[in-house]
Amino acid sequence: MAAREHSADRVGSDDRYMQGLEPLIDVQQLADYLDVPVKTLYAWRYRREGPPGFRVGRHLRYRCSDIQRWIEQRIDTAASGSRVTGST
Repeated sequence: MAAREHSADRVGSDDRYMQGLEPLIDVQQLADYLDVPVKTLYAWRYRREGPPGFRVGRHLRYRCSDIQRWIEQRIDTAASGSRVTGST
C-alpha cells in the first residue's frame, strides 16, 4: 500500500506554488522582533492596538507588510507629537 503524499511535502518540494506569496511570521517570531513578551501581543490583539494578525487554524500569523505598516504608523504618530492610546 503506497503512502499518501502530504500537500505540505508537495508544496515544499516545488516552490512555484509559493511564488508571489508573502512570508508569514508567528507570534513568537514577532515577539522576538519587537522585543516584547508574547503575552503583550495577545493583549494588544485583544485591545486592537497591535499589528493585524489572523488565525490559521489555532495558530496566529502576521504578514510582514502589515507589521511594517503598523510600525510606520506608530513612528508617524510619534513624530507628529500625538500620543498613541488605546480605547478603554
